[in-house]
Amino acid sequence: MGRLVYSVIASLDGFIADEAGDFSWAEPDAEVHQYANDELAGVAVHLYGRRTYELMTAWEHDTELIEGHPVTAEFARVWQEADKVVYSSTLDEVSTRRTTLRRHFDPAVVRRLKEEADGDLLIGGPTLAAQALRAGLVDEVSQVLLPIVIGGGLAVFPAGLRMDLELVAERRFAGGAVALRHRVERLAAGAEA
Repeated sequence: MGRLVYSVIASLDGFIADEAGDFSWAEPDAEVHQYANDELAGVAVHLYGRRTYELMTAWEHDTELIEGHPVTAEFARVWQEADKVVYSSTLDEVSTRRTTLRRHFDPAVVRRLKEEADGDLLIGGPTLAAQALRAGLVDEVSQVLLPIVIGGGLAVFPAGLRMDLELVAERRFAGGAVALRHRVERLAAGAEA
């Protein structure tokens, strides 16, 4: 059985993109990128919403990105080898291998994926993650917090959600970023929406 891990790079004040949608400030340095590579090693299935998936397709189609550095080449290889599920009611088709398109997020289907998986499942993107968090499906939250405050934008967690978490790992990076892994203990009473 696999765990569902919500993985995100965020500003210190808890956003993944600013109010204009810019997240260029979140580009990881080589040390943080290697950490992300290591985190992907046990991932069997990636779950994405349309926007996050469209960004991630570069790891299969952008030769310059893939071949630009050994760390990015490793990330691309590991990402391409994993299965991917994209949730979108507007996307006509997927453009990457090992990818399934689903029209709607169904918690029962994700539970079944977790039960049948040979490794962990990773959910990327806060909009889709909000659905999984509210359904009580997320087992761990893995954040890399960057030393920047952006003041607003797309939040890591949905408004009104309360969870009890247990810190299970932490790591500091030379560039000032901090990685935190928290196990989700339980949703607080009334947190499900």
